[in-house]
Amino acid sequence: MTEQPVLLYDGDCGFCATSVRFAERRIGLRARPVPWQFADLEALGTTRERADHEVLWIERGRVHGGAQAVAKLLIAAGAPWSLAGFPLRVPPLRWVAHWVYRLVAANRHRLPGGTPTCSLPADRR
Repeated sequence: MTEQPVLLYDGDCGFCATSVRFAERRIGLRARPVPWQFADLEALGTTRERADHEVLWIERGRVHGGAQAVAKLLIAAGAPWSLAGFPLRVPPLRWVAHWVYRLVAANRHRLPGGTPTCSLPADRR
């Protein structure tokens, strides 16, 4: 039996928590969602800085961040979601996905479920 992937997200961010709940209800999240604030980051092979910077998909010792974590989430969910996930792994869509992810991450406090706390760095929350 293989270990279930882990989806690390910012538990202090309303937009992030809302997005994870959406993935659980609508997409069929096939990973264990864990707020990074309650995770053993070292055991998962990542750092606080990286976890605070982007959502992380951790599977079999490999860490995928940002848009690539979202792509892995979609691929793991199977059809029809995987049809959106696979193209996100290949240039030039991979580059566009990275840009869109950074844009969303920078403005998550303005999006549905977001709060002013979403825009603060971890050490100021």
